[in-house]
Amino acid sequence: MNAVTVQQLAEQVGAERLSDWVEVTQGMIDQFADATADHQFIHVDPVRAAQTPFGGTIAHGFLSLSLMPMLSQRAGGPQMTGARMGVNYGGNKVRFLQPVRSGARVRGRFKLLKLAERQPGVWEQVQEYTLEIEGADKPALIAEWIALIYV
Repeated sequence: MNAVTVQQLAEQVGAERLSDWVEVTQGMIDQFADATADHQFIHVDPVRAAQTPFGGTIAHGFLSLSLMPMLSQRAGGPQMTGARMGVNYGGNKVRFLQPVRSGARVRGRFKLLKLAERQPGVWEQVQEYTLEIEGADKPALIAEWIALIYV
């Protein structure tokens, strides 16, 4: 990650970056189920899930969303000079368009939509996060996500 000034980051509004591909394994899905106590059979029971229209187990929608920080880091975006921390502020939109099947490979596409100073030393960054599924016509999800950056 390269360090950029606030002005340099603001000039990147509209720019996109891509992560590498990451496999969503059944082990990841099972660990997420344990962490969230969401053991619905479509996530953790391959035999029963095979009988559904999905044809097998699928990742939780929130697991797909939670891949955002890891994929963002792998996409190698710039770091604001002097940033002390960044925190999630929330989402304007989150849409789960297609399930991620166990064993599928996904990648994150990130587009900087907005960078604005909310108050002195606190910057609001809005990004579009698209989770693409390798070989699929449409993405797994699209989210407009807000982070606050403290400098």
